[in-house]
Amino acid sequence: MALLEIENLSVTFATAHGRLAAVDGISFAVQPGEVLGIVGESGSGKSVAMLAVMGLVPFPGVVSASRLSFDGQDLRAMGARQHRRLVGGAVAMIFQEPTTSLNPCFTIGYQIMEAIRAHEGGSRRALRDRTVELLARVGIPAPGSRLGAYPHQLSGGMNQRVMIAMAIACSPRLLIADEPTTALDVTVQAQILDLLLTLQREQGMALVLITHDMGVIAETAQRVQVMYAGQMVEEAATEALFAAPRHPYTAALLEALPERAIGRRRLPTIPGVVPGIADRPQACLFHPRCRFAAERCRSLAPALRPLGDAWVRCHYPLEGR
Repeated sequence: MALLEIENLSVTFATAHGRLAAVDGISFAVQPGEVLGIVGESGSGKSVAMLAVMGLVPFPGVVSASRLSFDGQDLRAMGARQHRRLVGGAVAMIFQEPTTSLNPCFTIGYQIMEAIRAHEGGSRRALRDRTVELLARVGIPAPGSRLGAYPHQLSGGMNQRVMIAMAIACSPRLLIADEPTTALDVTVQAQILDLLLTLQREQGMALVLITHDMGVIAETAQRVQVMYAGQMVEEAATEALFAAPRHPYTAALLEALPERAIGRRRLPTIPGVVPGIADRPQACLFHPRCRFAAERCRSLAPALRPLGDAWVRCHYPLEGR
């Protein structure tokens, strides 16, 4: 049985121009112990989809789904108290910006201990010992002396490690990492990714990695979902997707990788931007930016359909071109 099951998930926001579908009817499942990568440009709906799973979509967002379950439990039917026990315990999330996610008014030790206390309880001494153990596990030197440090006294990489320690404090079965290497230098990025994968293997937890970096996906994920303008446009095993992308958007993302531009005078780019509510196209959402777009793409919205071992939302997938 899948650990996380999502069917026809949508998240909409009321705006002055009407309702904006930040997430538009996506469906997927995450298996126990799996590493799933979700990739796409900023504004594709990656983070909002996972915030919906966590129950953290802010007002005036409206979440709807035909199915939204974790380990067989219907997240839609859960009461507030039951949902609070689940989130931060069996399901945890690492947010994009550790410096803004941590409370600047409290020490990192207090914040980690508070997370453990909320889900597991324990004496003050036990909580302190567990927190020191967690900080050591995520590679923070002299963890005992760091308990009294405030977030502003630590580097971005150290704060990210604190966020990871807080996320794994209650041994989650599913960890969602939202752009965990954003704003970190390359060396620290590699260290954070190695740490996440090590923890994932040691604890046997499922990991959903949200990123716009195809290079990160290639190094970490077993399966990849590509999102565009709130929709899932392709899903495939990582190796297959990098070897033979089926959707033009996926192919364009891969062509824009610097290592694939060796020998070219210019780095390939995708013209235009992800559409908002004011410029949301009819039919295929990607057709204004697609070099393969035909008349059918401008008049009929493509459905997500199976193609071999992959899924693709395109009238004219790239297989065989």
